This record gives sequence, C-alpha cells and structure tokens, in this order.
Amino acid sequence: MGCFYSKGERKFPGQEDPITLASQTAFSVSDVEALFELFKRISGSVIDDGLISKEEFQLAIFNNRSKENLFTSRIFDLFDVKGKGVIDFGDFVRALNVFHPNAPKEVKIDFSFRLYDLDSTGFIERHEVKQMINALLCESEIKLTDEMIETIINKTFLDADPNHDGKIDKSEWQNFVSENPSLLKIMTLPYLREITTTFPSFVFNSKMDDDVST
Repeated sequence: MGCFYSKGERKFPGQEDPITLASQTAFSVSDVEALFELFKRISGSVIDDGLISKEEFQLAIFNNRSKENLFTSRIFDLFDVKGKGVIDFGDFVRALNVFHPNAPKEVKIDFSFRLYDLDSTGFIERHEVKQMINALLCESEIKLTDEMIETIINKTFLDADPNHDGKIDKSEWQNFVSENPSLLKIMTLPYLREITTTFPSFVFNSKMDDDVST
C-alpha cells in the first residue's frame, strides 16, 4: 500500500484520511489511494486547483468540455454535496461509493430517486422523467419518436404511481425499483470493485490528458 500523505507533498482541498474514508464506504484503504490518483488527474485537467469543476467532470466523461448533458450535470450536482460548484476528494469518494457493486441497494435507490427528482420537490414528475429519458437517449445516441417516449413515460407512471396523482414519491419509487431491479444497473460500476488495478475507463476517458494538451 502506498503512502497517501508524503512529507512536503501538496495537500488537496477536502483530502481526508484514507482509513476514515474506507471505514465510511465500500472501498478499502488501497482503493481510496487509487481513487486519489484518479482524482488528481481529473481535478488538474483544466485548472490545477485540486478540485473537480463541472467542466472537468464533463471532460472526464465525454472527453469534450463543451458537451453538456442533463444526466452528467445532474450527477455532478449530486456529487457536489456542499453546493459549491466543485467536487473535493471526500465528496468524490463518498459519491462514487454509491456506484460500488457492494453499496447497499437502499443507497442506490435513494441516489437514483434524487437523480430523477430534478426540481428537488421530493417527487418525480412526468416532465422530469421525460427530461432524463431524453438526456440518456442523447448520451447513448439512440433516437426514439415522441410517441415511443410518451409510451415509456405512461408505462412508468402506470406501474410506479399506484394512486395516480401524477407524481412518484420516494416510497412508490422504492417499490417500483424493487420490482424492476434492472433500473439500478446504471447505479453500479463493476470496475469499482477492482479500482486498485483498473480505473473505470469506460466512464473516465483515458485520452483526457492527451486531448487537453493538444
């Protein structure tokens, strides 16, 4: 296991003891140290300030700082638990923990509910589901007709909104996801189980540093 703090080494904002972070997450101490190397790389890709901005986050995911996507933006906002417009290392580890294969299902369900609750009202409404579907389709470059999207939304609310009030509360969402566990696939990154040997390269583009420098 490498040394997380070296004498004279630069201290990053929000840099916490790896043992503490490991005790609060599904990551081991070695995992946390590996994540720190990944964090340093992302946080220094545009401005080397030891914090990840939304621009750097988009660059890491899309390898394109100008390509903004609602899904990516929403993930960033949920990672940014302090609401400062940047992600520090402690935020980074705790947020990635949600996507760990060993993270409790309840944690994933709660995060996914907040992901879709774009207006932070405590409910998921039709317009929010439509916005997220369009964002996910845009990211995956899949095209569906408006009629097909409306069919998906109608089916979702038919199954998830049993009292037919036009909105899904957290309890209804929990029941819906429990009956449709495939919905949580997006909330799990299998590579995080072996973060010490393989970074999640399908999320964080390996060409990031090269393209920034050109």
